[in-house]
Amino acid sequence: MSEQVARPVNGSYGTVNGVEITEEVLARLIENAEKGFPGSTFREPGRPSRTNEPTHAVTVRLSESELAAVMARADREHLTRSEAIREALDKWARAS
Repeated sequence: MSEQVARPVNGSYGTVNGVEITEEVLARLIENAEKGFPGSTFREPGRPSRTNEPTHAVTVRLSESELAAVMARADREHLTRSEAIREALDKWARAS
């Protein structure tokens, strides 16, 4: 399999988000990358942690009526589905 190499047409490789990609733009991007993107800040990929403890995703199967009941209560209490389920589990786990 031969590797295709992009070639500019009239000095441009095309556009990305409305910015024309030229040799000059590529050179600036490469220079910034080699310098570690000075002035830029990066965040860890994924969702931000809601706690200092490690968390685990748990899959639970609910019937349509069970899910509808969870969602109805979550909506009434202005909670997300996850927040409502975590709150219910916390109350259950703390009960004697």
